[in-house]
Order: sequence, then C-alpha cells, then structure tokens
Amino acid sequence: MPTQPPAAPLVTVVVPTRNSARTIERCLRSVVCQTDRYGRPLPLELVVVDNHSTDGTDAIARRFADRVISAGPERSAQRNLGAATGTAAVVAFIDSDQILEPTVAFEALELLDGDAELGVVVVPERSFGEGFWARGRSLERRLADGDPRSEAGRFYRRATLDAIGGFDERLTGPEDWELHDRTAAAGWATGRTTAQIDHDEGRISLRASFAKKRYYGRGFVAYRRLPWARRGAFNPRRLALHPTLLWSDPLAVTGLVVLKGVEAAGAGLGIRTGRRLRDSTSFGPAAVKVATGRTDIGGRRLAGDQSEVQP
Repeated sequence: MPTQPPAAPLVTVVVPTRNSARTIERCLRSVVCQTDRYGRPLPLELVVVDNHSTDGTDAIARRFADRVISAGPERSAQRNLGAATGTAAVVAFIDSDQILEPTVAFEALELLDGDAELGVVVVPERSFGEGFWARGRSLERRLADGDPRSEAGRFYRRATLDAIGGFDERLTGPEDWELHDRTAAAGWATGRTTAQIDHDEGRISLRASFAKKRYYGRGFVAYRRLPWARRGAFNPRRLALHPTLLWSDPLAVTGLVVLKGVEAAGAGLGIRTGRRLRDSTSFGPAAVKVATGRTDIGGRRLAGDQSEVQP
C-alpha cells in the first residue's frame, strides 16, 4: 500500500547555536513535538545553524533537525541563512535555550492565518534557572509580561521578511528588537500567543552578565541611531506598578536590582566602546535594504566582515 507523502511544512523553525549542548536537546525536542489543538503533529521543518560548536551541539542537533548548517559569525547571520534555506510561508526564530509549549507554533499560525495585517507574532516568555540571580531574572520576565517595549517577535511571515530584509547582520544583542521594530514601522501589526516559551537561564553569574551586556552594548550604538528603535525597554518604575510581585518575593527584587545594575554598567561600557568604533555612515545591511529596496532575506552580500564570535 503506498505511503502518503509528508505534508508540506507550515513553518520553518530556525535555531542558531554555539556550544549549546546543555540546553539544545530540550529545545529541539519541544520544536519537533509541536501539535495542533487536538494533539496532532504539526508539519514543520527544523533548521539548526551551528556556529562551529566544540561541545557536541552539532551531533545532538542532527538527531532532531531536518538540516544542520555550520555557519557564523553571529546570530543575525545564522538566522538569515536558516530562513533562506527554508521553504515554509512562516518562519520562527527560536533560541537554543528556549523550550516551547506544545501549541506555540499552532497558535502563531492561527493568528497569522486569521489576520492578513499581522506580520509578526510575539510569544510570551518565562525564565527559570539555578541560584539566586535566576530568581531575579524570573521576576524581570514577569514584570515585563505584555509590555511591548520588552518583547520581540518570534514568528514572521516569510513575505514580511522578504519585504523588509531580515535581520541586520551588524547587530548582536538588539537584533530581535530591531527586526520587530522595523516590521512595525513598515506597517505590519503584531499578534501574541497565549502559549508560552520557557527560557532556561541556567546558573547566572554577575561576571558573565556584565561581560555579555558589555559585548551587546556595542551593537546598541548602531541600533539607537535607527529611527524605529524603541526606548525605555527596562524602566525601574515597573517595580512600583506590581506591588503583589514585590511582596511575594522581596529577595528576588533585591537580586533583580543588583543584576540590572551590573548589566547596565556592562552595557554602558560597551556603548562607550561602540561609539569609538562606529562608522558614521553605516546603519547595517538591513537598513541599507530599506533604503535601496533590496528584498532578499538578510542580504548576505551586503553584510560586512564580522570577526567577533558569539559570547
């Protein structure tokens, strides 16, 4: 009896990785186990773009992914490459330390199918991890829930990406925000699922958080010069707007305040470095495509050489 050909994928899921062995299996398993509301498997294709990992990430990815590509140099370029190799009309960008609830993709597809004005869908996130500082990060996520200044899209129409040009490959850190902001500036509306993503923070250290934000801070210089860049992503006054959360875990509040202070110091130092290095005439390849009308995803030929690697 002839077998039925596999259904065409409804969504291309792109996961960039680099030395993600601790978290990648749970992430990818949650992707391939996506279902509709009745628990039936959802047709999708999974593309992992690995930045030359040395911890076995590549081998784990090959057990789950339809395609595993070795490429860098940063997440923006990896995501653009993964999207370009996919075929589905919807593209999802998931990080390797995230775990999807079973109907995340289905809900996003329903939203996009039901409203032609939607170009992007946000998936709310929760954070968990080990140790004191992870409690602060979890509180930060809860405080930011539903605040458009803090959230960025995960699911995009391919037509939207083709029209606006994919991720700006010069940015590392604010690239999620920048793509979402540019999508909104182009007139596309934003949807939001009820199903959520859990973000595995692991064990957070202040030293690593400082270094990470210092690294990302350099990208914020170029980002903040863009006319569609958002402002005020984290406002300490949010704490006063959620007294129930504050009283429920005062130690987490302390952890969050210290953590954000350390991150702000790192970001500030990175921004100072970025200002010294910035090119006064370049806003990155994605912005160039907006000005020139280029529509290929990512415009990799427009991207300059990047020697940095993901932290």
